[in-house]
Amino acid sequence: MKALFIVTGRGLGGDAMAALNAMRALEKRGVVCEVALDASAHGSLFEKNGYKWHKISVPHAGGHSATKLSALKGGVKLFVATFKARRLIKKLNVNFVVGVLGGGAIVASLGAKFARKPAFSCVSTPLDSAVCPKFNHCYVWPELDKFRWETLPDNMQKAFYPLAPDIGDGDAGIALEKLKEFPNFDENKKTIAFSSGSTIFKGMIDAINLVANETDEYNLVLVGLPHNEEYYELIDEEKIIYAGYIDWINHLFKFVDLTVLTDDGVSLEEAFICEKPIIALTKVKWGRYQNMAGVFKGAMIESEVEDVCKSIDEAFKNYDSLQKNAIVYGRQCASAADDLADDMLKRLK
Repeated sequence: MKALFIVTGRGLGGDAMAALNAMRALEKRGVVCEVALDASAHGSLFEKNGYKWHKISVPHAGGHSATKLSALKGGVKLFVATFKARRLIKKLNVNFVVGVLGGGAIVASLGAKFARKPAFSCVSTPLDSAVCPKFNHCYVWPELDKFRWETLPDNMQKAFYPLAPDIGDGDAGIALEKLKEFPNFDENKKTIAFSSGSTIFKGMIDAINLVANETDEYNLVLVGLPHNEEYYELIDEEKIIYAGYIDWINHLFKFVDLTVLTDDGVSLEEAFICEKPIIALTKVKWGRYQNMAGVFKGAMIESEVEDVCKSIDEAFKNYDSLQKNAIVYGRQCASAADDLADDMLKRLK
C-alpha cells in the first residue's frame, strides 16, 4: 500500500514534523509513504530523514490569520494546485492521500477527489476545516476551536499531533553536558526553556529578555532560529543561553524545570511527554490566540508576553499540580501517531 502526504509550509517546521511522524507510523504498518510540498519549500526536514520530495503547488491563505483577501488569492492559486496534485497522485498510483493543514489539506482533498482516490485531512485552521469535510474524513488538531467542542460531525474527529516515538526517551544527562558548554550555565540554578518552534518570533525574545532583566535566578535557554536577521541583535548572550536550532529538544525538555512556549504546535505536546508544565505565551505568532489552556486544562498557564515573569512565579508555586496534569496529557499525546495510523487504515478497509 502507498500513501502520498501533501504538506503545507517550508518542510522544516511543526507541520512537516507532524507529517513525518504520521508517515513513520504508517510505515511501521507496511505503508510506503511519499511527500509533496510547495515548489518554494526547503524540504530539509524530509531530506535529512531520507525522503525525496515532490514539487507541486500548495497555496498558503494565511492559516489562522487568513483574511478574505488572502483566502481569495489562495483560492485562485488553488485551481492550478489541484490539478498538479491530481497529476502527481495518478503518476505515483497511490492508494490514499493525506493532507496536512491549511493549503496542503485542501489541495489533498480536491486532488484526491479528482483522481478518485480516498483521502484524509489533518485540519487546524478555519479554512481547511470548512472545506475538507465536504470531501473526506478529517482529523481535528488542537489549535482549531472545534477541538474544544463536546461533539463533532461524523466525518470529523479529534486527534493530538503525531509525535516522534523517541520524544519521551530524552536523556537529561545529554542536555546537561551540552548546556555545560555555555559559559553562563549554572548547574545550581533551575532551567527554563523558551521556544516558539524552529523559528523564534520577536515576542519570544521579548519574553526571555523580560525574565533576564528581572532576575538571574534561572538558566534561560532560547531555542530556534530568529524569524528576521535583525532579531539576533536582541539576544543578550551574556544573560541568555542561545542554543540555536537543535536536534536534541527531547533531551532539553527532559532536563529543564519549566518550558515557555507559544500556544500552538507540536512543542506543547513534546513538553508534556517529557513531563514538563508549560507557560503558553499568547499572540506571539501573528497575533494569534489559540486557547491551548482550554485543551490542556490544569497543565499550563496562559500568559501574555508582558506578564511572563508573574506567570513563571505562579508556575513554580503550583508546580506539583501542573506537572501531575502534564504527565496525564503526555501519556495521551504519546500514542497520537499510532492512533492516527491505525484509524486511517481501519477506515480504508
